[in-house]
Amino acid sequence: MARGINKVILVGNLGNDPDIKYTQGGMAICTLSIATTTVRKDKDGNQQEKTEWHRVKLFGKLGEIAGEYLKKGREVYVEGRIEYGSYEKDGVKHYTTDIVADEMQMLGGRPEGAGGQAGGGGYERGSRPAPAQRREPSREAPAAAVADFGGGDFNDDDIPF
Repeated sequence: MARGINKVILVGNLGNDPDIKYTQGGMAICTLSIATTTVRKDKDGNQQEKTEWHRVKLFGKLGEIAGEYLKKGREVYVEGRIEYGSYEKDGVKHYTTDIVADEMQMLGGRPEGAGGQAGGGGYERGSRPAPAQRREPSREAPAAAVADFGGGDFNDDDIPF
C-alpha cells in the first residue's frame, strides 16, 4: 500500500528576482516567490481574481540554475512537495509553508535583455542546462521537412496501426 502522495504543481509568475544563498558546505538554496491567479464569477456575474503567493525552495544545481536564469515576472513551472515548518522569534511561534521543488521549467520566451536560452529548458534536481545548440522547432513549410525513405512506394495497408 502507498505511503501517501505529497505533490504540488505550480505554474505562475515570479514576484521578485530569485534569492540565492549557500550553505557552509557550498550547496545552493534558491528561494522563489511565485504568484498564481484564479478567476471566478461572483453572484452578480462580475469576474473576481484571487492571487495566491507561494514560497518555493530549490536546492543544489537546480537552485543554481534558477538563480542564474530566472528573473522577476518570468513564468515558471515548478513541481515538488509541500513542507510545513515553524520557528520562534521574540517568544512568538511562527509557522511556514514552503514548496520544495525537484523539477523546474522556464516557460514563455526569453524576457527583454535577459541572457540564457530561448524558450524554456526543463530541469530536474542534479541535471545540467540543455546544450546551447538546442533550437526551437522550424516554422518552415512542411514540404521542407519531408524525408526520403527510399522506395517511396507504399500505401495505407503498409502502416502497422
